[in-house]
Amino acid sequence: MAELDAEAVPSATIAAAEHLLGVRYTEAERELMADNLLAQTQLALRRRAVPLPPTLPPATRFDPRLPGHVPPREDGMRLSGDAPAMPEGDAAIAYAPVTHLGAWLRRGDLTAARLADIYLARIAAIGPRLDCFAVVTADAARARAAELDRMAGRGEWLGPLHGIPYGMKDIIDTAGVETAWGAELFRGHIPAEDAHVTALLHAAGAVMLGKTTVGALAYGDIWYGGRTSNPWNTEEGSSGSSAGSASATAAGLVGFSIGTETLGSIVAPSTRCGTVGLRPTFGRVSRRGAMALCPSLDKIGPICRSVEDAALVLDALRGADPLDRAQIVAPFGWDGAQPVTGLRLGYIEADFAEGHEMDRAALRAASELGTVLVPLTRPDLPYDTLMSVLFAEAAASFEALTLSGDDDALTWQAKEAWPNAFRKARFLSAVDHVQLDRFRMMVMQVTAGMFRGVDAVIGPSLTGPMLVITNFTGHPCLCLPTGLQRAPTRGKLSLARARLDLGEEEAGPQHDVPHTVCLWSGLFDEAPALTIGRALERRFGYAAHRPPVG
Repeated sequence: MAELDAEAVPSATIAAAEHLLGVRYTEAERELMADNLLAQTQLALRRRAVPLPPTLPPATRFDPRLPGHVPPREDGMRLSGDAPAMPEGDAAIAYAPVTHLGAWLRRGDLTAARLADIYLARIAAIGPRLDCFAVVTADAARARAAELDRMAGRGEWLGPLHGIPYGMKDIIDTAGVETAWGAELFRGHIPAEDAHVTALLHAAGAVMLGKTTVGALAYGDIWYGGRTSNPWNTEEGSSGSSAGSASATAAGLVGFSIGTETLGSIVAPSTRCGTVGLRPTFGRVSRRGAMALCPSLDKIGPICRSVEDAALVLDALRGADPLDRAQIVAPFGWDGAQPVTGLRLGYIEADFAEGHEMDRAALRAASELGTVLVPLTRPDLPYDTLMSVLFAEAAASFEALTLSGDDDALTWQAKEAWPNAFRKARFLSAVDHVQLDRFRMMVMQVTAGMFRGVDAVIGPSLTGPMLVITNFTGHPCLCLPTGLQRAPTRGKLSLARARLDLGEEEAGPQHDVPHTVCLWSGLFDEAPALTIGRALERRFGYAAHRPPVG
């Protein structure tokens, strides 16, 4: 890399930079730094000349646990009950929860081969209308299903996911199958090895049907093949970045799917498409073999059609990985038959005042089911300022695209799109970044206090600061649909103005679209949220609804 000229930086240049960084110096102070400021920049340029592999993690790792944290001791799953008789018709089977599919497979009512064919036929017929699959691995899926049926014939069962077809988000490595991250620049990339979660699902007997679409570099619903649509209203996108995973699951094209979340990428598409999204505690699931966007924020979790399914899949995903420095091995236990009576459920009135009537209906329903509602307070802090951490980490992960100009090849080029966000992030202050890390610790302490004395917290999915807060503190989140609302076509959700923008509503006809609510619980303690979510799920009966496309 060429050396910079050793001349002093003009005072006017320093003054202009002050405006971008929000500081103010005197003329005398500018003169003091003028002859050595370029040397500081030169250090950065010399470091940029050293290629950093995408798989190289930071030396500093985020740990959501505060001193004294004690995880729950319970370990292991207990399902809530038996499955009903298998229904007639392929569509009814396709929309059944994983727990029912697994029971029918075990009883011999259904074979893995037939189940794979049901979903593959639906993908062929419906998938193109939604643009929700980047790659379909039909031959490999059929071969795997046949192998699993032979194993079953010998009495060999790999667990509750034996024979269950699923979709894998296309930022997670799959050996021999293209993993292109939704971006033109990475088309043709064929991983040599499976990601850790891919290997775990294979070992559990799940059948991968293909790679579900992802907004380019894990943002939004626009990828190199187009825009993934919401099966409830194909005029709008499914949101992102787990766009295809939520769309395919909602439309009954898979038994379940895998998503990831940095800030909203499981919750937002689950909200749009009406799926159950479970964002686990940060560190619970290994990310080895998944595209790194923000190392201190990225999480992998399931997108399903029922709460119990989400718990079942998470149980399969949490296997220990000694090669992932960020993983934190902790017990995971949940009893699907546990009653909600007596569980203490916190809520913040200001968030509900801002939200939808359906959010308040969920709060009332939780009380009627027997939870003890506990009003909570939350300090008025600038939680949205933490977003600069996300932008800095994401820009660092894809620095090479910005510096080379290759980011121009991405389809989505807008103010809120990644290329522009990466460029702007170069102007973030390193000193402010360190201070943000300290502020993050303050938010972690505040949030720990908020969860003290309650089993879970309930609130609107995308209204208020809880989405930002809990992503940065690492707390788990369960997003579940509670019913349908009438709404016009909505624009894309985005990170515009350093927050998750809900998307502008367009003039036009109204559509029945899903509405969701979120439940958050303690670190490495997803169980209370699952228990309350399961009770609300039964109360609202959302599973009876099917989207028009599907």
